[in-house]
Amino acid sequence: FVTMCVLVFICVSSDLRRMELVRLVSHNAHKRLVTCLQGHIGTEAEKRHKKLPLTALSQAMQDGGSQLGEESLIGKMMDVCGEAESRLASELMQHEVQLERDILEPLNQLAEVDIPNILRQRKQLAKLVLDYDSARARWLQASKSIHFSTNYQATAAKVETLKDEMDEALNKVEMCKDQLSADMYNFSSKEGDYARYYVILVEAQADYHRRSLAALEGVLPTIQAQNDSWMEKPAYGTALEEHLKRSNREIALPLEACVMMLLETGMKEEGLFRIAAGASKLKKLKAALDCSTSQLEEFYSDPHAVAGALKSYLRELPEPLLTFSLYDEWTQASNVSDPDRRLQALWVACDGLPKNHKANFRYLVKFLAKLAQDSEVNKMTPSNIAIVLGPNLLWSKTEGTLAEMAAATSVHVVAIIEPIIQHADWFFPDDVDFNVSGMFVAMTPEPDPGPFERRRPGSLVDGDTPRKDRYLSYPRSTAVSALYVVADESITVKETPAGEQEQPIPLPS
Repeated sequence: FVTMCVLVFICVSSDLRRMELVRLVSHNAHKRLVTCLQGHIGTEAEKRHKKLPLTALSQAMQDGGSQLGEESLIGKMMDVCGEAESRLASELMQHEVQLERDILEPLNQLAEVDIPNILRQRKQLAKLVLDYDSARARWLQASKSIHFSTNYQATAAKVETLKDEMDEALNKVEMCKDQLSADMYNFSSKEGDYARYYVILVEAQADYHRRSLAALEGVLPTIQAQNDSWMEKPAYGTALEEHLKRSNREIALPLEACVMMLLETGMKEEGLFRIAAGASKLKKLKAALDCSTSQLEEFYSDPHAVAGALKSYLRELPEPLLTFSLYDEWTQASNVSDPDRRLQALWVACDGLPKNHKANFRYLVKFLAKLAQDSEVNKMTPSNIAIVLGPNLLWSKTEGTLAEMAAATSVHVVAIIEPIIQHADWFFPDDVDFNVSGMFVAMTPEPDPGPFERRRPGSLVDGDTPRKDRYLSYPRSTAVSALYVVADESITVKETPAGEQEQPIPLPS
């Protein structure tokens, strides 16, 4: 029997070692999972929710939103995002309650109760085997001494008693062995259930993150809509179309503000756009313009800072004012050798600008032409203006630094911008109200120079008579466009298929 028990121990010892390892890793997994929880184990759901860090964050954000009020974008965002954090806290609380119920408690039961009970059964079996061995040894000793005893009857009774003790010890061993075997078989059969705890963990985490994502996606449109509806956003570095749409303007704020300030105090300033401004003053002015403020009185006395802010705005546009899409057309136009043909090619490229880009370019060109009228004082001729300002109006989309792109484009840009400034009233015949938004102090009107007279470019030979209708174009929205060519007193109508580019047609000399 002892041999049989030894064999039993040998058979179960490897299983018991593996069981002990299962207990250890289950204990460690339980311990680490507990540290992942943000709430307190065993507390009620409401108390657990209040103690979560996300709840504290949510409360702080909502309190901050209430203090800042609805007139503050930060206040609005804090209030809406605080509600979102509160929903996340609720989802987290439910997730942790589920983990505690479905994973932590079963793991704890396995590691601290079920497996330790089996291991104690093994120790108990070993003790019972020893008790049986001791009882059997006493019975064998008494059985041998019965033949030499003088009191046979008493010795026989003792032997019988020892045999009963041995039988009882054997019975206990058998019962403990059966119980241990049953527990081990039961553990083996439930190993799939124990492994399922980890599957449940991952499924619960996936479900929690899905619900959290749904909560966030539900609130994101509201957050984005409120953020997009806020009008006071930086103008620098923002696409022209986006800035104009957001601010409901025709002319970009930095452009109009800088032009209005320069019209007041900068038109006689020598080296405007060429002399660098103080970095701190320039930074302050750009920040003020980003805040959409009209309180710019302190900057009127520093026209170089104002000019620097205007150059910075043009340079920091994600797409140049003259656009990437027309870069090839502009450069090809600048390469035309004949002055008249070059002007005509530049006009075609200019006419192809998007509406908002064209309006802002027109506004800028009219101002630069006005600045060039005082070139004897400010030394800023159309050529000088084109050199210092042109690279901020057009550059290629090719990868590289701004300096590299400007260097590659500068020759073309000067040949583009200089003639446009020289013939600003020919490219853009209508007058410009520089105070287009009405938010700046109106300029003192200058003396009327007389009736507007549209001039042909200066390449005309002496004796040619300027004609206001020399270049005409009409909208492209109709199926068929008409180009009218006036020659003497007759009118010829030429039909152009829809979608084709109309070219400005020069009248005969």
